[in-house]
Amino acid sequence: MFRNTYQGGLLSILYSCGSAPLELWDMHVKNGYIRRITDEEIKSLALEIAGTNVATTYIYCPPDPKKALGIKLPFLIIIIKNMKKYFTFEITILDDKDMHRRFRVSNFQSTTRVRPFCTSMPIGLSGGWNQIQFNLCDFTRRAYGTNYIETTRMQIHANCRIRRVYFADRLYSEDEISEDFKLFFPIRKKCVREEKVPKKPSVVLEKEPPVIEKIPTFEAEVSVEEMIEPPMIPKELLVKDLIEEMVPEVRPEKIEEIIVEDEKVTKRDEEEEEEEEEEEEEEGKKEKEEEEGEKEKEEEEEEGEKEKEEGEEEAEVTEEAAILDEEEDEGRPVDTSRLEEDYMEDETED
Repeated sequence: MFRNTYQGGLLSILYSCGSAPLELWDMHVKNGYIRRITDEEIKSLALEIAGTNVATTYIYCPPDPKKALGIKLPFLIIIIKNMKKYFTFEITILDDKDMHRRFRVSNFQSTTRVRPFCTSMPIGLSGGWNQIQFNLCDFTRRAYGTNYIETTRMQIHANCRIRRVYFADRLYSEDEISEDFKLFFPIRKKCVREEKVPKKPSVVLEKEPPVIEKIPTFEAEVSVEEMIEPPMIPKELLVKDLIEEMVPEVRPEKIEEIIVEDEKVTKRDEEEEEEEEEEEEEEGKKEKEEEEGEKEKEEEEEEGEKEKEEGEEEAEVTEEAAILDEEEDEGRPVDTSRLEEDYMEDETED
């Protein structure tokens, strides 16, 4: 499934909050159920697998037994909740000896057993949510002395709640992983005790009449002699001076020179445009003449080839007629076998 895809960083195969969490999986249910619920501890969706028998209720990937996952990433990470019941999961890998090995992990076994094709081992889970990190490369080397190549199949049995299942090329810290791959617990607000809250006084004090105090006002004493009036300047003089400073004087002779220069520039531009148009027309005519000459040459060559073919056919006919005349003169029967062979060769060539 993933053998021909790019595998780098993190590769998720199950996410309980997605639109289709079991898109790559199939299920087998007997005396149990598989459903998506909202977990009270994390206040988010989780996939719950529950059943009376661990062996009869599980999910597996890929659904087709003839296919394989083809995941080459060596680390398997499962975010799972301990339901305080029997739980197990299996993973099948391929090693460098082209052998399929299976690792079975459960919480109801106490010893590790290594067999040629299956290794069973115990696992200890704490209460609530857990993150299982499984080093496939290390376990394959320890159990069978071979090198891990890829993961082919996986099964997760009851009883548990799953948040996410993904593979990684190495173990990442929480700062390196995106928020979708983390497990967040809701923040609980601490209740404030009643002892710390200040109580309001029960006795209402009588209101005293407000005391109004007179605020002294200070008036500024300004003598008339100290006030300085600005000099009065008429507005007309100011406006005229500004206009004269902003607009310089321009002589009419200079204006005529500027107009004449503009006309000359426009004429030059028009002449240059006309010359460019004439050059383009001449180039177009030359191209047309060249194309016509090429067409005439091609027609002449075709006519010459046709004349050559006609001449060759006429020569062949004259040779055949001469052969027939010679045979008639000698009084021998006409040998048509040669003619038939030539006729058959011409048909095959056509």
